[in-house]
Amino acid sequence: MPPSPDGHPDRPVIGISLGEPAGVGPEVVVKALSDPEVRRLARFVVFGLNELMAYAADLAEIEPFWHRVQHGADRTRHELTHDVVVVDFDELSFLGRTTAAATRAGGQASLAFLDAAVAAAKKPIAEGGTDAIVTAPICKESWDLAGCRFPGHTEFLQNRFAAKRVAMMFAGVDPAGEPIRVVLATIHTPLMDVRELLSIGRVFDAADLADEAVKRLGIPRPRIGVCGLNPHAGEGGLFGDEEGRLIAPAIDMAKEAGMAIHGPFPADTLFTPSQRKRYDLLVAMYHDQGLIPVKMLAFDNAVNVTLGLPVVRTSPDHGTAFDIAWKNRAEPESMKSAIRFAAASVRGAADPRTVADRG
Repeated sequence: MPPSPDGHPDRPVIGISLGEPAGVGPEVVVKALSDPEVRRLARFVVFGLNELMAYAADLAEIEPFWHRVQHGADRTRHELTHDVVVVDFDELSFLGRTTAAATRAGGQASLAFLDAAVAAAKKPIAEGGTDAIVTAPICKESWDLAGCRFPGHTEFLQNRFAAKRVAMMFAGVDPAGEPIRVVLATIHTPLMDVRELLSIGRVFDAADLADEAVKRLGIPRPRIGVCGLNPHAGEGGLFGDEEGRLIAPAIDMAKEAGMAIHGPFPADTLFTPSQRKRYDLLVAMYHDQGLIPVKMLAFDNAVNVTLGLPVVRTSPDHGTAFDIAWKNRAEPESMKSAIRFAAASVRGAADPRTVADRG
């Protein structure tokens, strides 16, 4: 990456979408970017609402540190002299702090922020572009109320970037300081539909995309463990045939492609400390199978990474937390980790142990 024109070499430009206005997004973004160590990592363009960020800063007794630019105005010259520029969509006039619930207006606002972040990621830096996207949490119900057909960020971004394959990977550090990385074969899928959606290709694609991603973290031959779908990994077909019919063939394909991959194993034992030490990456078949252990072990620092996109995209591994929104109770550590991971990924080295805040 060439030196940036503001005299700070190697600083990427990271776009941040503010997410659901009624949730904790404004609070965790303000708190994360108020940390001087985080701000030194990059220059930031926040697509959101200045009013909500100012209110979150006031609640946390943080002096505003950003430069506001009206949505639609040229912001490139401001980025040369300010670490953080907020692109203010004040025409939306959404008072999220009075709502703390899913609304059509909240969905429309968060979609507008995300659309702007995607548009910036497609531009060259010199024309107001960004190197990466970090997304604050959205409310899927708000998106539905706003008429959005995508169930989450991952599917939305796959469509906007016309990506053939995507996968969700979660990376964090457990209480012992050991990394945990999990990739999902299916994403936002109702549990009763997983059996119909799961395929050899989905299992293979998840392993393949994650294998390449972990190699970029500096691990030349990642060791991959694969979960079964059913209890006891099917118990030889007694509790379901998906392990033999879908998962094992995908593992065989991955081995033929040169991956160091093993399984399928019972998911209830694969996440134990002794088993996790044997693998650099675990493949889970469905959302909660992978996310429950990640959030149990690394809730405060885990990062959601979208694999398969032409740009880096990360997000904190938590939701909108309506129950604590606008009470100055949200912790910013997962957002900090998402920003660190994005900045390091642009440079080509993002090991979770280097980006998690253990302070």
